[in-house]
Amino acid sequence: MIVTRRNPVTRLVHALRWAAFIVIAFILNLPILATIMTSFKTTGDINTSPPVWIFTPTLSNYEEVLFAGNTNLPEYIFNSIAIAGGGTILAMLLTFPAAYAMVRYDIGKSWLLPLVTNVRALPLIIYAIPIYLMFQMVGLLDTRTGMALIACVINIPVALVLFVGFLQEIPEEMDAAAKIDGAGKWGILWHIILPLSRPILFAVLVLSFVYSWNEFLFGLILTTKNAVPVTVGATFFVTSYGVKWGATAAAMTLGIVPPMILGLFAYPYIGKSMLAGALKG
Repeated sequence: MIVTRRNPVTRLVHALRWAAFIVIAFILNLPILATIMTSFKTTGDINTSPPVWIFTPTLSNYEEVLFAGNTNLPEYIFNSIAIAGGGTILAMLLTFPAAYAMVRYDIGKSWLLPLVTNVRALPLIIYAIPIYLMFQMVGLLDTRTGMALIACVINIPVALVLFVGFLQEIPEEMDAAAKIDGAGKWGILWHIILPLSRPILFAVLVLSFVYSWNEFLFGLILTTKNAVPVTVGATFFVTSYGVKWGATAAAMTLGIVPPMILGLFAYPYIGKSMLAGALKG
């Protein structure tokens, strides 16, 4: 067995590379780390100037946002899960067959795909008033269903582009082979194409869920009580008497837990989807 030893220069370069990586990661995640630290501070520690980095942690802020009863943060988190989950699943159900039709049968690829992506490029604020009026007429204001539809509309362009890009890499010979075995269009889609598309499905799932979870504008405009998402609910700790920084930080920290868990679970599949384009059939 041959053992390769690194010379001192190589080890130094390797160490400097890791040091630079750690410093950059720390700087990029400093706002999140500061928020998490603030959630464990007392009001006195929060108001101390300059900020303290060494302090006695407290759970009083989490007790306030979860059990004090001034706001219903658990319900806001559940609303966000229902809205983001429903909007993501609906967007995937609509865009996956549409992407397959565009790639295999060239249906709408020349005009529908550019149209959808260009519409998404416009600022969402211009849709606020028409959507509010439409939701008011059909009774979807302050409902999880209405917010899930908004999340679906927001996610459709991203999901469609990703699905089209991935499906173009799947050889058409697989469809031809399935047709010889007697499979129809829907059979090919659900039994051949869908299993092969598992990596991109997870990637779209995570990206769409995060986009929906972070949506603030329509949650602020279209909800008041029953379907308030956590992004809006976290702002309820900003009162006319001042900002409850500890409670706000605790609400924000709890609000990032669901998408973070989903991201960690789907991370291996996202990596596979990024490399899928290199596979040639």
